[in-house]
Amino acid sequence: MERPTCPVAIDPAGRDIHGEAARIRAHGPAVPVELPGGVVAWSVNGQALLKRLLTDPRVSKDPRRHWPAWAAGEISPEWPLYTWVAVRNMFTAYGSEHKRLRTLVSKAFTARRTAALRPRVEQMTVDLLDGLAATPPGEVVDLREAYAYPIPIQVICELFGVDDEETREGLRHCVDSIFHTSATPDEVTATYAELYRLLGGLVAAKREQPGDDMTSVLISARDDDTPSDGTQLTEQELVDTLLLMIGAGHETTVNLLDNAIHALLTHPEQLAHVREGRAGWGDVIEETLRAQAPVANLPLRYAVEDIELDGGVTLRKGDAILASYAAAGHDPALYGDDGARFDVRRATKEHLSFGHGVHFCLGAPLARLEAGIALPALFARFPGMALAVAPDELRQVDSFISNGHRTLPVRLRP
Repeated sequence: MERPTCPVAIDPAGRDIHGEAARIRAHGPAVPVELPGGVVAWSVNGQALLKRLLTDPRVSKDPRRHWPAWAAGEISPEWPLYTWVAVRNMFTAYGSEHKRLRTLVSKAFTARRTAALRPRVEQMTVDLLDGLAATPPGEVVDLREAYAYPIPIQVICELFGVDDEETREGLRHCVDSIFHTSATPDEVTATYAELYRLLGGLVAAKREQPGDDMTSVLISARDDDTPSDGTQLTEQELVDTLLLMIGAGHETTVNLLDNAIHALLTHPEQLAHVREGRAGWGDVIEETLRAQAPVANLPLRYAVEDIELDGGVTLRKGDAILASYAAAGHDPALYGDDGARFDVRRATKEHLSFGHGVHFCLGAPLARLEAGIALPALFARFPGMALAVAPDELRQVDSFISNGHRTLPVRLRP
């Protein structure tokens, strides 16, 4: 298969996500780019086109069936994105297989179960804020580590029964490594092995002592020899589903909180709109999701057959597709020339940051719930809080997938 010419090579470290997106967009709404390891994919950055392809049945997420490079053994386990493609769960499933796997996991994120988590999230928030209140005036606190991280990871771990602190911390570090898209081959393979050791241990513990949690529910579905609805899991699907839920269940919300706090501290006029009633916290959340998608680029999808796009561009059967959510959130076709501007009163905040179509993020309501509790409580408790460094001194996480800051240093009471 002839490879399309790539005008842009994606920076594995994600040092300039939006600048890079603008350079790609200059070549069109669908542009071939080079990923780490020389893998070529189409970056789809136009929001209308991306929305269309996310619902197109001719686009698959199953590499085993629809990505020739994977089927031919060209993708090494040392590739930085290997885990994103190798897992067997609803993230990489297509058609009826996706529906089967999603049906099981959706039980964790019903509207009733999500609403029932509100008191627990509120209590976590109060406890964290009480702890932060002990910080001496003028002392610097990393709010990403001390506030944005604890709430989402504690919620998702409680939901899936990850009670052991060592396992929680190990899973967190493994998930961080999976998002580390400039990782060395040694780190990739070590993370892969450690991840399955931890998840295997979790499954073994829950088999021995089941609890009132989603891991136990999934194990029951795996171990039931005669499921009436055809939803039985394989052992790898069980473990990989846990990886997806625990990983995606906290990393994206961490970035949402991080980016929202950063946006309000660097745009005091926008914070004033909220405090003076001209906008609500829902506006802050949706504008943050639009302007700073927590997942900047999501690998990978594949063309099941040739797909003709406008402008004479054709995605050939087997071509890989990169969903560029951060770029789509700034699409001039929808937002005009000021798509990069953070504006909580913007009339159109439409975004695809939680995906679209059958792969729409099941945890979106939970992420919005957590942010809707954590953000107003933080700014009410510390109304004078300010960044402790100049905005241009902040550094992005080492990833072109995850969109957040390595640290978010603030003074709660300057």
